[in-house]
Order: sequence, then structure tokens, then C-alpha cells
Amino acid sequence: MTVEVGSIAPDFTLPDSNRAPVSLSSFRGQKAVLVVFYPFAFSGVCTAELCAVRDDLASFQNEQVQVLAVSTDPAPALKAWAQAQGYTFPLLSDFWPHGAVAKEYGVFHEQGGMALRGTFLVGLDGVVTFAEVNEPGVARDQSSWKRAVAALPVS
Repeated sequence: MTVEVGSIAPDFTLPDSNRAPVSLSSFRGQKAVLVVFYPFAFSGVCTAELCAVRDDLASFQNEQVQVLAVSTDPAPALKAWAQAQGYTFPLLSDFWPHGAVAKEYGVFHEQGGMALRGTFLVGLDGVVTFAEVNEPGVARDQSSWKRAVAALPVS
């Protein structure tokens, strides 16, 4: 079951591309969080999506919102991809236990062993204010993310 708008976002702590732990709950009361699940580093659609975030980062990440991108790739692969693409937002590894966080959010694709394209905007209070899930190979329309971020109350 996919996490729905109005529900409390499941908390998680995952290693970033440098293996430093990042917890969703560490942002509570300070910043909203745009959690972007994607299938695989270095894949065409995922690269295009995250490059679009990189190229228009101010629309997604600012003093009120933090982007956290999550895949089931291991941290070293995420580090190489972040360096190759110039990503400055955290890429988090849901590698082990494999896909555990993606499963909690209802976006784990069992047959593929990967996350689906799930996007969740978590408010300051930990409540999901936006949720979207796309199947593998189907790119997301990020204009809905921009609208959701722009609609957040100014703190």
C-alpha cells in the first residue's frame, strides 16, 4: 500500500553517497522534505529526472525544503553518479536491507528489485502533503512537484 496524502511519512535513516546517515526525522520542524524514489543510478530516465532537479534546484530545494533522492543502489554507485552528474542534493542508498524503505512507502518493485518512481512531499509536521507513483520507464512530470512545493505554507 502506497503512503497516502494526509498520513505520517514513515521515518527512515539511510546512508548517503558518502555513507553518512541521513534521517527523515532530522528535518521535522525545520524543513519540508521532497522524497524522490527512483529505480537506478545511471539509467536514462532516472538521469534525466534528477538532472532536471539539478538544473532547477531552487524550485525543489530551498530554505524551506530539502530534496532527498532514494534508490536501492549501493552508496559507492551513488557517489560515482553524483560526481558524474554534479548532483548536490543527497542521494540515499536503500540497498540493505534491500528496498526496506521503498517497501514502507509502498513503492518497491519486487520483480525488478528496485524502487518505483515515487515522489512524496513531507511537511514540517511529518505529514505527507503530496504523493505520486509512476511505473518503471514512465518519467514523471515535475511541474506537479513544483506546485506542491510552492503551495507549502511559508514558515
